[in-house]
Amino acid sequence: MKNFISVNDVPDINALVQKALAFKKDPPGGQLTGKGKRVGLLFFNPSLRTRLSTQVAAGNLGMEAIVFNVNKEGWALEFEPGAVMNGTTVEHIMDAAPVMGSYFDVLCVRSFPSLQDREADYSEKVISAFIQYAGVPVVSLESATLHPLQSLADIITMVENKPAHKPKVVLTWAPHVKALPQCVANSFAQWVNAWGEADFVITHPEGYELDAEFVKDATVTHNQDEALANADFVYVKNWSSYNDYGKVLTNGDGWMLDNKKLALTNNAKVMHCLPVRRNVELSDEILDGPNSLVTQQAANRVWSAQAVLSEIIKTN
Repeated sequence: MKNFISVNDVPDINALVQKALAFKKDPPGGQLTGKGKRVGLLFFNPSLRTRLSTQVAAGNLGMEAIVFNVNKEGWALEFEPGAVMNGTTVEHIMDAAPVMGSYFDVLCVRSFPSLQDREADYSEKVISAFIQYAGVPVVSLESATLHPLQSLADIITMVENKPAHKPKVVLTWAPHVKALPQCVANSFAQWVNAWGEADFVITHPEGYELDAEFVKDATVTHNQDEALANADFVYVKNWSSYNDYGKVLTNGDGWMLDNKKLALTNNAKVMHCLPVRRNVELSDEILDGPNSLVTQQAANRVWSAQAVLSEIIKTN
């Protein structure tokens, strides 16, 4: 892999999953892989699991990881080509990225969308600029449209819990107190479609359709109960509207997953990327019950990151 931005950078999903699972059995098994290498973790937005898991993964590989909170600890960056910088931005990415690239062997970048301008957000200007100017491999720690390390961890988790038959996987929209991006939903859909080892259904209220580029041939329904019938995995996630960009169109009454809805499934395992708004997105009874995989998912973020960093180092 040259970079890790989406599933399109992965030549073999199952091979990457197996590499992650091998690291899970022997965490320091790849320490010689990253010896003498340095990774920069650049955060434009807050993080808990992504930051900590990537640091642990880098350490397991013998790499030195340095965290930099760009918006709090650095100069305000400009991303527009040809900008006349007489405003609030202090340094252009064309100058900053090559310098950071000279300090590190790999750059990992986390940025969120504005949810104001769909065209700007979906152009992925932040992570694209680092790829263009840094001169070293770039790994997405979440971008305006995708969250590939999370999605890899999701696939790992489903492989670990996969039934004997081809599983039915349901991505269901959930209520939230504010507008959230489509990143996790887009990415999960992209990875499940590319994995190709599940019957995939997406369910959400009207108006929350995702970009067709990520949905592809997945079954889409506005009837959550219908979608949940005989499901083996249920992935719960909120997202704001893509077509009416960034808007919250409903309060989501009746869409929170609870044990009554879970009874419609094939005793499905329940997934969520965290953080989760308890008793808004998911009920306590689900999160604290035997069907919840959320902690296992979060733990698998380490092996997801370790597998990707190992591949990046090996091929660059």
